[in-house]
Amino acid sequence: MGERGRLMTTPADALAPAIDASAAGSDTRRHSPSRVVAVSSRRRRRGVPALLGLTPFAFYVVVFLAVPTVVAVGSGFFDGAGHLTWSNISGLAEPAIAGSFFGAFFLSAVTAIVGAVAGAALCFAMLRSRPGGVARSLVDSASSVLAQFGGVMLAFAFIATIGAQGLVTVLLRNQFHINIYENGVWLYTVPGLILPYLYFQIPLMVITFMPALEGLKPQWLEANATLGGSRATYWWRVGIPVLLPSFLGSLLLLFANAFSSYATAAALVGQANNIVSLQIRQALISETVLGRANLAGSMSLGMLVVMIVVMLGYSALVSRTARWQR
Repeated sequence: MGERGRLMTTPADALAPAIDASAAGSDTRRHSPSRVVAVSSRRRRRGVPALLGLTPFAFYVVVFLAVPTVVAVGSGFFDGAGHLTWSNISGLAEPAIAGSFFGAFFLSAVTAIVGAVAGAALCFAMLRSRPGGVARSLVDSASSVLAQFGGVMLAFAFIATIGAQGLVTVLLRNQFHINIYENGVWLYTVPGLILPYLYFQIPLMVITFMPALEGLKPQWLEANATLGGSRATYWWRVGIPVLLPSFLGSLLLLFANAFSSYATAAALVGQANNIVSLQIRQALISETVLGRANLAGSMSLGMLVVMIVVMLGYSALVSRTARWQR
């Protein structure tokens, strides 16, 4: 019986080394140097068209973004004769320049906060609507269009509507004896820019914050209910902590959007020059500003530093939000 058992197991035992050798040989062929080189060569050949496809975009970034930024910022470190100087940087502390940065911060912060709160409220209102339905499609389409509607056209629309002689202004004054400009022409001041800026800030908030709301999983609400939690507990313990990074990231994006806007303010405020982008224009078209040449470059450097800090914060918050949306 023992001999028979040994005879029965002998074929399997005999085949085992051959199977191991075959597997080893197959693994060796799979990882042989020539095969690795061939695979790497094919991958490189497939990557060449992709790199060539990025060439137009890389050219655009270098020629129209990188080079002008370097030239503009670098000019702030030289005087009119081309000598290295720090006087332009110290000029940022002058009351007129510091006041323009404060005006830009005020305008950007107010429009970002109001736009973020109003946009988030609109997103919550649209959350129960059917995706792809009429209401959702209408809001998404309008937000996509209005978020890009700015500049001179937006300024003209507000001047024609609620300007000093606008349609709504004249109607209120003649029919209802309401003068919205009784205390001055507020639309053409920096505080008056808040209303036009909200026109594109709120739609931008809808575009950026709606995906975060849609990323809330129904299983989280069901788990909260199973554990005996109320809807308020769900939002306080789950919803708000999950949405807060996305909300703050969208808030920073709105701040950066308002801080870098130029055309709408240039068309409405004009020569008031109470925000930094208009001060840069004034420095470029005038021969000297505060007795310093190339002061526009130093103001551009200040704006660039602010934008870098804001966008780094935005990137950190977006990466934190991405962990909940996987």
